[in-house]
Amino acid sequence: MREYVWLECTGCGERNYRVQKETRGAERLERSKYCRRERKHTAHKESRKK
Repeated sequence: MREYVWLECTGCGERNYRVQKETRGAERLERSKYCRRERKHTAHKESRKK
């Protein structure tokens, strides 16, 4: 089963990306993505859809 999760910037806390994720046996995502507010690449961690 797949579900949508948000990737939240660790620097400013803004949710910038929505991605699909396999839920069975998966760990929390962490990717280096571009943050428009900070204008640079930062670590983005998974945040559940609210």
